Amino acid sequence: MVEQNAQISNLIDYIEFNVADIDRSKAFYEKAFGWKYIDYGPDYCEFNDGRMKVGFTTQDPVNTGGPLIVFYHDDLQSALANIVAAGGEITKQIFQFPGGERFQFRDLDGYELAVWRTN
Repeated sequence: MVEQNAQISNLIDYIEFNVADIDRSKAFYEKAFGWKYIDYGPDYCEFNDGRMKVGFTTQDPVNTGGPLIVFYHDDLQSALANIVAAGGEITKQIFQFPGGERFQFRDLDGYELAVWRTN
């Protein structure tokens, strides 16, 4: 018999970005995606997008490497426009792949991220 908590034990539960300036990062992601934040002092905040919690911290240096984090959005053109308006850099324009389409961008600290949608 599988324990009830075993189903959630191996899922991604939290993502944390080391950022240079929390207020700048909050403004970028609020403009790009509409996120709202909970502040935990001057060097940490988090948001919950409804599925996962994410934190921004200035406690460690910015690290732009690591896994590609992919967001979902029904309207890629709108998401791309919001990201550009917020100051993001598009690194791969919208492209097709089996099951959907996506684009990639860099945020203000150089993190490479992606946004996708189903076909």
